Parts: sequence; structure tokens; C-alpha cells
Amino acid sequence: MASSADMTHEQDHWGGGSRPLGARYGKLMMWFFLLSDALTFSGFLTAYGLMRFKYEKTWPIAENVFTHFPGLEGDQPLLYVALMTFILIMSSVTMVLAVNAGEKMQRGAVTNWMLLTIIGGLIFVGSQAWEWYHFISGDSGAVETDHAEILHVYNEEGERLSFSQLVHGMENGHASNHGETFTKAEVLAALKANEAYYLQEPGKAGEKFDHATSVAFLENGDVVQGANMTRNEYGRKQFANFFFFITGFHGFHVFSGVVINFVIFYNILLGTYERRGHYRMVEKVGLYWHFVDLVWVFVFTFFYLV
Repeated sequence: MASSADMTHEQDHWGGGSRPLGARYGKLMMWFFLLSDALTFSGFLTAYGLMRFKYEKTWPIAENVFTHFPGLEGDQPLLYVALMTFILIMSSVTMVLAVNAGEKMQRGAVTNWMLLTIIGGLIFVGSQAWEWYHFISGDSGAVETDHAEILHVYNEEGERLSFSQLVHGMENGHASNHGETFTKAEVLAALKANEAYYLQEPGKAGEKFDHATSVAFLENGDVVQGANMTRNEYGRKQFANFFFFITGFHGFHVFSGVVINFVIFYNILLGTYERRGHYRMVEKVGLYWHFVDLVWVFVFTFFYLV
């Protein structure tokens, strides 16, 4: 019969069993998944960076694109995106507190912190949907030439004009189109009537086209309002493609995390983990949630700040 000393010796030296480095199987598999997912996001962000610097002069500047904030008038550059980021980071804090409470077998605390984590995730997903809506519906409108170049309308002071200001006049129009759509004929007639107005490619200050050339561009081109996978009023369509793909892929991760968190939360209410004698599932899903938060920090930095 083996002595207690022999058993301790066998436990201290891993002999090829199922617990390498003391990690449990489920936790180890979660780390493998997160590593592969990190490589995927790294590829996406690297591709974005290459395109961003390839078209540096004409690439849309995020702070000029994402300027809306619910309930506030005027431009609020990246303010809402910053709020979304803060909410997601705070949800990571509540997840840490949930894991810590689980280690202490405090069921009530785990329940409360998991609920706050779910609420934070839902707010982030809803905020991202709101941001997508405004990006798709557009802000000021633009002219797309027959060579697929994007041009914006400016007045004699060098201020960009929305189609609303162009068609309805500076006094009656809005700084953004407020969901109103305009036809090519309306925009063309308004541009012809204002000889001081001209078209200019975004990001190329001082390289404006004269009024006659601007009118010719619009006659041979078309008007663009909003952004989708083929057209983008803010500039190059690749910007919209990367925006939808990267933020959409991350948003899917957040939504999946919210669903998983809810399943864990439901099991906590049922007392499943109390009967098991541990809250290891909370720790595993916590790893996933922290990963999602960390990836957003990189997305926020690369996509919105650089």
C-alpha cells in the first residue's frame, strides 16, 4: 500500500496525466480557443492597417464620421464610442467581481455581478446597433464621380455643407440631413444655383474644383447618402467594408458572450453550481468576456484613434 509521502510525490510530478500545469481541461480548451481567435482578429486589424496607410490621404477620419450622441445636438466626435468602451470595460470589472465571489461561494454576490455584466453587454450591443444605423443612414451626403471618387460639398469659407443646407439654404437647412433623402436632380439644381459652392475630395484641403468642374462631376456622377458595402459617403468604400466586418465580428462575439452569460446566470439562479460545490463555469466564461473586452480596446485604438 502506497504511503501518503509517495502519493504526494506523484502529485508533485506530472507524469502525463490530464492536468498539465495544474490547468483543468475546460479552462485549457478555452485558452486554446481564445488564442486562435486572437490570431483571427490580428489578421483583420493588420489588413485594416495596410489599407489605412495605403490610402492615407483619402481615408476617412473616424472623428469626422462618428460624431453623433443620443440627445445632443451638434458634433460630438467619438464621444459615444468612448462611452461604449467605458461600459464594456466596466462590465469586465463586474465579471472579475463575479469570479471572485464564486471562489468564495457567495451565491448572492455572483448573481448580482453576473446580472450587471449582462446588462453592460446588452447596452454595448444596443449602442453598436445605434451606431450602425447612423453610419448606414448617413450624415451630410456626398457626390460620387463616374470614376468612383467621393467628393463633398463646400462653401466659399471652406465649410462642408450637407445636402440639407445645400438644397434648403444655409438658414433653413440642417447641419446633417436628419434622415431626409435627396435626389440627384435636387442636389444638381442647388449646386448650379450657388456658384460659390464647389466639390472637394475629403482629406485634400486646398485641392478644390471650380464650380463648373464641380457641376460637371455631379452631372456625370451620382449622389451618395450613407454607407454600405459598395458605396460610402464618408470616403473610400473599404473604410465601410472594414467597419462592418470588424465591428460586426466583434459585436457577434459580445452578443454570444451575453447569451452565454445569461445561461450561466440562469444556472446560478437554479443553484446548479452550489450543488457542484464550485463556480468554475463562471471563471471560464469570464476568460472569454475579458478577451472580448481586450479585443475592443485594440479595435477602438486601431479603427477610431489611429
